[in-house]
Amino acid sequence: MNNRPVLTTFKKPGLHWVGDGFLTQTMLPYQQHAHDTSPFLIAGYNPEMWFEATNKPKGVGMHPHRGFETVTIVYQGGVEHGDTMGNRGAIGPGDVQWMTAARGVQHEEFHSDLVNAHGGALEMLQLWVNLPAARKMDDPHYQTILADTIPEVEIGKGGKLRVIAGAYDGVEGPTETATPLNVWDAYLPQGCQHVVDVPEGETVSLLLLTGKLTLNREQELEGPETVLFTTDAGLINLEASADAHYLVLTGEPIREPLAMGGPFVMNTEAELHQAYADFRAGRF
Repeated sequence: MNNRPVLTTFKKPGLHWVGDGFLTQTMLPYQQHAHDTSPFLIAGYNPEMWFEATNKPKGVGMHPHRGFETVTIVYQGGVEHGDTMGNRGAIGPGDVQWMTAARGVQHEEFHSDLVNAHGGALEMLQLWVNLPAARKMDDPHYQTILADTIPEVEIGKGGKLRVIAGAYDGVEGPTETATPLNVWDAYLPQGCQHVVDVPEGETVSLLLLTGKLTLNREQELEGPETVLFTTDAGLINLEASADAHYLVLTGEPIREPLAMGGPFVMNTEAELHQAYADFRAGRF
């Protein structure tokens, strides 16, 4: 089979602060390619960073969302979450939080008590996943997905792939999703190969967080770097030229109009205005 065509690459994204606790690199060029990565909209990677102990928790205070889901994956350190649904809790290395904002929720995100009290490294990634129009006004809900519930598949004779959502090679992940999608979290040692086969018609995004990969035996990638593929049929051949950590995001695209404004993701500008009006009126 031919190689799946590359749509574009997105190299060495700049860093910016989210609140005072998350130094973030934007890994998906959503302003130009939101429909090419659907249902995934935004990916913010926080590379490994050391934080000193503090009496004042660092992070982002209470803020609203509507119309999509936030997915937080922690690799080092820990994150504390609280929301207006009454959910509170912390996740640590390997854990995932999957929050479906739907018709509206407010939440806050801070470094975990352990990081605040003793200092430590933080490395994490957050995704924004769109919801179809029929699900945008559902009741909000929340999933805590602990590391020991996420199945792991061997890849490339020495690599491993965690099935956070969807399925890989017949192994299903633990997450309930609103639309068909996959979140694969992969680690490939130097010299190992991984062949990715995704059905025609699905979007595919490769987020190389750290390390180096050779794509289709010709294109050199070095993290942090993103590759977006077309929806045409074809294989994606990866070989690690240095130990590599990457995510593969795939899914059936949501073929609907998209209106994004601040913390809200809707289908029309009128719906965005209503979201702001509802928030100001204290409806979520």
